[in-house]
Amino acid sequence: QVRLTESGGGMVQAGGSLRLSCSAPGPTFGTKVVGWFRQVPGKEREFVGAINWSGGNTMYADSVTGRFAISVDNAKRTVHLQMNGLSPEDTAVYLCAQSPLFTQTPRDYAWFGQGTQVTVSP
Repeated sequence: QVRLTESGGGMVQAGGSLRLSCSAPGPTFGTKVVGWFRQVPGKEREFVGAINWSGGNTMYADSVTGRFAISVDNAKRTVHLQMNGLSPEDTAVYLCAQSPLFTQTPRDYAWFGQGTQVTVSP
């Protein structure tokens, strides 16, 4: 297994949108779920949302429900995080990882990527 690769971060104004991508090269034997997390310096890694590779199930943190949406492109082995209605509180490094479990717990995930910075200005 190799680390996942995130992309698509950037700077936007409040109310704007961004679409992040998470690429997962190679086979995913034993890994059923891709999760998105975010981290701010000095704070714990926070669960954002997750999807299983079949795309049939998703779950989201309360803080992003209704604003963020996760989708999967199996042909490209890529998971997208569409973020709408962004606020300065969404500013963080966003990371993706894989897990055999459909869970919100960061320690259940592995192969975190380097992350992509999202900055939302007022």
